[in-house]
Amino acid sequence: MVIGLLLTIKKTVVKNNSNTNLVNTKDTKLSIQFNLSGFSFCITSKATKETIYFSEYIFEEKQGTPEDLLKKIEIIFKTDLHLQKDFSSVLVIHQNNLFTIVPNQYFVKDKLSEYLNFNIKTLATDYIVFDDLKTIKAKNVYVPYVNINNYLFQNFGEFEFKHHLTLLIDKLIYINKLGEKKVYINVSKENLDIVVLSSKKLEFSNSFHFETKEDFIYYILFTFEQLKLNVEEIEILFIGDILLESEIYKITYQYIRNVSFLESNNKIFNQLDKKKHSNYILLNS
Repeated sequence: MVIGLLLTIKKTVVKNNSNTNLVNTKDTKLSIQFNLSGFSFCITSKATKETIYFSEYIFEEKQGTPEDLLKKIEIIFKTDLHLQKDFSSVLVIHQNNLFTIVPNQYFVKDKLSEYLNFNIKTLATDYIVFDDLKTIKAKNVYVPYVNINNYLFQNFGEFEFKHHLTLLIDKLIYINKLGEKKVYINVSKENLDIVVLSSKKLEFSNSFHFETKEDFIYYILFTFEQLKLNVEEIEILFIGDILLESEIYKITYQYIRNVSFLESNNKIFNQLDKKKHSNYILLNS
């Protein structure tokens, strides 16, 4: 049973800084990011802020439920020795489309499910939480995978968890604080996050599921149309799971004049067989 499940998990990247000893990890931070299609984590030195280890797993098939996802994660934890160490702190990043952004002036803590019901169908048993987006004076209301949180609590004790879009918006606002209006697109398997910023102001953010390149460009052009953005002037910066030679990049370039990649300055990429714009939420320091 376990052998069969292992065959459905592909370990695509695993590298560490050869100058760093990973035997003693008590002064390090573990950051974990997962969605229904994959799982990745990195270990960071708390003293130097340097990423000293990174590993990524991609599932052959997208998992249908959080319960299926947990089965995959349990296998990874049992087989990956780096996840069996002690860490000074742990950050868990939930990546899903089960969220909505609510400005502070409209936010009431007792109405979390009402906010989400505008965008998604929630269940009475759903555990709903929120992140504080101080940079834009708003709250990100979302549904974390509570079964995953419970499992990780058994392994690590107390830890911090956030929604992936919370971290993405914070990181992008930090680098765009003096910039003009730009469109940032974070790509993962069958999903894209679109974030539109004007200096430090968030003008738009949403996530979309796509299956074809036509779906992909539709959501981008729809966003441009709704926000009255000029395809000849506004720049798109890609991050995540997208390559220059990919079909989704090519079709975007057919319609948008200015398209490029936003690269991370994390030194770990010098040792990875990955593009510097990949895994941006997890690896961009």
